[in-house]
Amino acid sequence: MTAARRSGETSATRERVFAAAVELIAEQGFSGTTVDEIAGRAGVAKGTVFYNFGSKEQLFAELLRHGVGRLVTRLRTAIEGLHGQAALDALVRAELEAASAGPAFTRIFLTELFRTGRPWQPTVAELRDEAVGIVAAVIADGQQRGELDDDVDAAFAAGALLGAIVVIALDWLTYFPDRPLDDVHAAAVRMVRGRLAPVS
Repeated sequence: MTAARRSGETSATRERVFAAAVELIAEQGFSGTTVDEIAGRAGVAKGTVFYNFGSKEQLFAELLRHGVGRLVTRLRTAIEGLHGQAALDALVRAELEAASAGPAFTRIFLTELFRTGRPWQPTVAELRDEAVGIVAAVIADGQQRGELDDDVDAAFAAGALLGAIVVIALDWLTYFPDRPLDDVHAAAVRMVRGRLAPVS
């Protein structure tokens, strides 16, 4: 077997384990989910989980890194070539799309953002800071262009915005699942622009 094929199989196995872990942890919580259950749902041996991740705690940390990495990629791709309010609108949409594509992971990440004393807390903080940094840079750019209120602390506003859109997305997916993404995006953008618009 070639190295490329082995790497592809390992990647596919990790994806299956991640998907199984997200589903189970969203349903049962981290403590209520066993490695046996994750392995069973992923269709792999329990030893395969330990071989790839070492422990359930390390699996969860890697799961968070994997999921937020996808969000960060979406955010970066969404704002390519855009500035100011257009970039901010694109960020809001990208975050809503990410939540829609993976609501179970979004629920898990939102829960873990505000927990303390977990072994993976440094990982969560690092990932949060990376995502917030993208949003903060867009807000700062909009302020320089005169499109957004320059009295707003960009870093603080970015954290608040990222969290608010996650909550909006989960409310939409839980209570209004038939509402089109375009409608949710338009409503969220109006709120964001209202809060960050320059004071006349």
